[in-house]
Amino acid sequence: MIRLARFGARKQPYYRVVVIEKERARNGRPVEVVGTYNPRTNPATFDLKRERIEHWVSKGAQLSDRVRKLVASPAPAAAASVA
Repeated sequence: MIRLARFGARKQPYYRVVVIEKERARNGRPVEVVGTYNPRTNPATFDLKRERIEHWVSKGAQLSDRVRKLVASPAPAAAASVA
């Protein structure tokens, strides 16, 4: 499963996009970290390793609803100008 794992201080969430076995806890040990998501910036910023996500999806990994929305949205302008 590819889903979000919550990090950051109380009331200051920051998320990692992780590949993890579905039965593990939300912040359990992931197989691989494939991105980050920060909803506190305006607009929210995220950085995804899209080729690794495609690799895991081809191996049978399922996307959570939120990760599916992040993957479907275009890359943020700040990250596109750096690349």
